[in-house]
Amino acid sequence: MADKIKKVSIVCSKGSLEGIYPALIMANGARMEGIEASVFFTFFGLDAITKKKMKKIKVATVGNPAMGIPTLIGALPGMSLMATKMMMKKMDELDIPSIPEFIELLSDAGAKLYACKASVDMFGLKESDFCDQVDSVLTVGEFYELSSGAEIIFT
Repeated sequence: MADKIKKVSIVCSKGSLEGIYPALIMANGARMEGIEASVFFTFFGLDAITKKKMKKIKVATVGNPAMGIPTLIGALPGMSLMATKMMMKKMDELDIPSIPEFIELLSDAGAKLYACKASVDMFGLKESDFCDQVDSVLTVGEFYELSSGAEIIFT
C-alpha cells in the first residue's frame, strides 16, 4: 500500500475561472482530508488573490479547445461574459463558492496562500493589493523551501 500524502503545494498560474478553480478545489480537498496545503499564485493566477480582480474573473473563450467553439466565435464581443455567466450559474446550483469566498474558506481551513514575488514585481503590485488571506509574498526558492516533502501540483 502506498504512503498517504501528507502535504501538497499547488501552483496556480492561470487567471481564468477554469485556471483558478482547480487549484482552489485541490487545496480544499486536501484540507478536507487532513492534508497540509499551500497555494502559490504566480503570473495571472495572482488575479485570484488581487482585491481589484478576484471578483471579476472570467472564462477564457479564446484558445480554449475544451469550450467546443471555434476561436473566432470565442473572440466575439460578449462571448466570455456569456460563458462566465453560464458557468457561474451552474457553479451556484452546485453550491460552489465564489473565488473570494473560496479563498476565505481555504484560509479558515488552514491552507497557506502565497503570492509569487517575481510576478508581484513584474506586475508592479504591492502586498496591500492582495486580499487579507494571503499569508506572504515569497520567492520561488522560499516556496520550494516551504514545500519540502510536499507533492507539487501545477494547475
